[in-house]
Amino acid sequence: MTDDDDRAFKALADPTRRFLLDTLFERDGRTLTELESELEMTRFGVMKHLKVLEEAGIVVSRRQGREKLHFLNPVPIRLIHDRWIDKYTEPRVSALADLKTALESMTMSSATTDTTTTQVYRVYIKAPAAMVWEAITSPEWSHRYGYGGYVSFDLRPGGAFSAKADERGMAGGMPEDLLVGEVLEVDPPNRLVQTWHPVWSPEIAAEPPTRLTYQLRERDGVTCLTLTHEVAGAPLAAEQAGGTLEGAGGGWAEVLSDLKSLLETGSSMHA
Repeated sequence: MTDDDDRAFKALADPTRRFLLDTLFERDGRTLTELESELEMTRFGVMKHLKVLEEAGIVVSRRQGREKLHFLNPVPIRLIHDRWIDKYTEPRVSALADLKTALESMTMSSATTDTTTTQVYRVYIKAPAAMVWEAITSPEWSHRYGYGGYVSFDLRPGGAFSAKADERGMAGGMPEDLLVGEVLEVDPPNRLVQTWHPVWSPEIAAEPPTRLTYQLRERDGVTCLTLTHEVAGAPLAAEQAGGTLEGAGGGWAEVLSDLKSLLETGSSMHA
């Protein structure tokens, strides 16, 4: 079992921490004061539980003005699911059913409520930041993980972004054109800001573009990748990104988990 798994299982083992995750699942992006109001516990006690969740990567905090907001990050839970749940499918291990249900139900608090308009994801990848950047921005990498498809970036402010289905996707019924957008900020291999507009169906294409920010920070050969998706006014895109749109896969949690698998092992989770 990896240290990451140890931290995640420890974080999920406590009922108060699970309650905090359920609370963030219901409405993401809450302040410490808001979370404290849901518990009969001191502020310091809530802070200690949030610290454990942040150390496990299951909660990510983000400054917004003078406030510090807390977001549910489903990527570590997705990795536990892929590592420990998928392979245990035989009836004799039905004792794991409750755990499976709990983990699968925490895919992501999608931004479909009136108050949650931001999704934040974080994953640690044992690879240089330059390699992670290349995997995000080049078609040679992009078709090998997640939903597949070939991305195209004109990496300058005002440059165009697009994603087209690969051969596997088109054989499965995807249209050729999947995403369009515009590059807003570029600082290789540290930061990329772009608009992100799904166009694979008339319904989702009718929504306004959303805003996507990749932040990469490398230390000792490990890259911390934080993805922030601002989805105000685009409920279908929010459900797609959050993995809650029926029949549309696991969203960013699945994509980032698969990216980690590809860069660390050389193969996709779905290979």
